[in-house]
Amino acid sequence: MLDMRPDCQRCGTDLPANAGGAFICSLECTFCAECADDLDERCPNCGGELLDRPTRTGAALKKHPASTKRQHEG
Repeated sequence: MLDMRPDCQRCGTDLPANAGGAFICSLECTFCAECADDLDERCPNCGGELLDRPTRTGAALKKHPASTKRQHEG
């Protein structure tokens, strides 16, 4: 199950689990759309492709809440 990290690890922008605009690699490194564009949609950590992260809403979000541990180290 995806961790659904709450922020862009490059700039710190909030990325709610129930909204679009987040991009992830296969290791779940998470970036906002602007940072993903700046990175040419390649993860700077593993070199993997950054893809649209699916959203999690409703009962699924209640049963499996998003992570609250922020990744940005700014």
